[in-house]
Amino acid sequence: MSKMGCVGGQGENSLKWWQLSLIGIGCIIGTGYFLGSSIAIKMTGPSIVLSFMLAAIGTYFVFDVLAKMTASDPQKGSFCAYAKKAYGRWAGFSCGWVYWSSEILIIGSQLTALSIFSRFWFPDMPLWVFAAGYALLGLIVVWAGTKGFERVENLFAIIKVAAILMFLIIAALALFGILDGGKPNLKIPDAAHELFPRGFKGFWSSLIYAFYAFGGIEIMALMAINLQNKEDAPKSGKIMLILLTIIYVLSIGLAVTMVSWQSFNTKESPFVIALESYNLDFFPHVFNGALIIAGFSTMAASLFAVTSLLVTLAEEGDAPSFFAKKKRTGQRETNREKPPLPAIGLTTAGLASSVVLALLIPGEIYEYMTTAAGLMLLYNWFFILLSSGRLLQLTSLDKAKRILGMVLILLAVSGTLLQKTSRPGFWISLLFVVIIGLVVLKMQAVWKKAES
Repeated sequence: MSKMGCVGGQGENSLKWWQLSLIGIGCIIGTGYFLGSSIAIKMTGPSIVLSFMLAAIGTYFVFDVLAKMTASDPQKGSFCAYAKKAYGRWAGFSCGWVYWSSEILIIGSQLTALSIFSRFWFPDMPLWVFAAGYALLGLIVVWAGTKGFERVENLFAIIKVAAILMFLIIAALALFGILDGGKPNLKIPDAAHELFPRGFKGFWSSLIYAFYAFGGIEIMALMAINLQNKEDAPKSGKIMLILLTIIYVLSIGLAVTMVSWQSFNTKESPFVIALESYNLDFFPHVFNGALIIAGFSTMAASLFAVTSLLVTLAEEGDAPSFFAKKKRTGQRETNREKPPLPAIGLTTAGLASSVVLALLIPGEIYEYMTTAAGLMLLYNWFFILLSSGRLLQLTSLDKAKRILGMVLILLAVSGTLLQKTSRPGFWISLLFVVIIGLVVLKMQAVWKKAES
């Protein structure tokens, strides 16, 4: 998911287009895919592969216009700056706080996923104990500053990709009967009811989790300002999405054909379940360890993102000023500074609420958090498409892609209302939007007074 920590060390105007593509792949692959895909499989069955393809198309339409806006008018605030330029200060303010809220929910989702992975070794330990431990470790990393974390972040990104490649290689060996256990009894659907065992309703409901697995394109747009050639931003995103889609479709496609879709559950990674019948004592442990390392890296990076964003909002006057950095006279600001205590305090409060929720409703918390976080991201994506209509000179084809992107996002959002397990996530996301909307109404008078 969206992770500023993934890219903290890059210098200004130092990125080549292929480097940004690789950064995008490393930052986007996270617990939303490693565990969230299990929820989607339970909802729709083998047609999850089609869900990921549609999500990839919708994601591309969003990134395409975002990259074009970046190329024509590079802005430090990226999508929030474009929303403000297109519709006014209320839009930039709302965009920033919706994104901050989505990051808080994403962190909660990641904490829960890490706790679920950890219970693979300690099944009797309550989720909230692990959640509290990972939250504390994450806060220590944030408080220590970015210097040390930057050095290992690329390694963590490699571990994520390596975990999927390891599954693909072992699955290929299984398909050819090389592994102990013989060839798998492939479950290739050859009829509509086998491809869509839960019907169109299940397929519709699964879209949000497929989109959630692509969450993080916003950080690519934020980093695109550091490209040596700003016009390369669309190409970088296109290559990244093609590679990511291939990785996703191949791995999830193999998983749902190697075992029955009914074998998957929301407490284990689908890739571990797919290889359970083989004599691979090492695989579940190695893969689970890789998931925890990778998941913690994305959670810690999200903590950097959410804390840094709060500081930026404060510096721009869209958050209380005590969240901003206070430089001493003559002090030079660097991206390695520790964030101010008030900003860490608010982040800690968000983490604490996630731990409390894991304690109160451990069975449903991951699905609720994942759904709400995915929805909050899609609200911003929808606004990116809206802003592009005002800021870009769009061709007829561009307009068609923009409308189709909006339709796909609306389908993903509305699909959460069809399942009782994802419906609470919709209401949680709506609550955040309503609160932000009420604050905007309150701030309108303040902004008018400041302008007069």
